[in-house]
Amino acid sequence: MLSGLNDPECRMNAGKTLFSQVMEFVPWKSFGRIIDRRRGDAGVRTLGCSDLFRIMAFAQLTWRESLRDIEACMAANQAKLFHMGLKSPPARLAHLSRPGPAADRPRTNAVCSGI
Repeated sequence: MLSGLNDPECRMNAGKTLFSQVMEFVPWKSFGRIIDRRRGDAGVRTLGCSDLFRIMAFAQLTWRESLRDIEACMAANQAKLFHMGLKSPPARLAHLSRPGPAADRPRTNAVCSGI
């Protein structure tokens, strides 16, 4: 009846998630050096630059359209967040919509242009 289930080609992936496989292509050592050089994580309490990058990459890959949509998707996949590379689930992403001080804009532009 369901003889195809025993076929190795038809089995589900039991290894890494697709997102973690894509994130392997990011040069994390260079990314970390750029963040350190530009002091990207200075004064950050919870959501660092690398976590923010992972969240935004996840949002683009899953076609999320708003911060509320990103939060809902992260809440639905909370058990998988560690395996996607996030240290802890973000409490709220709403603070991303508020512009930071003018002094942070050149730092953000420098970190993004270095990638």
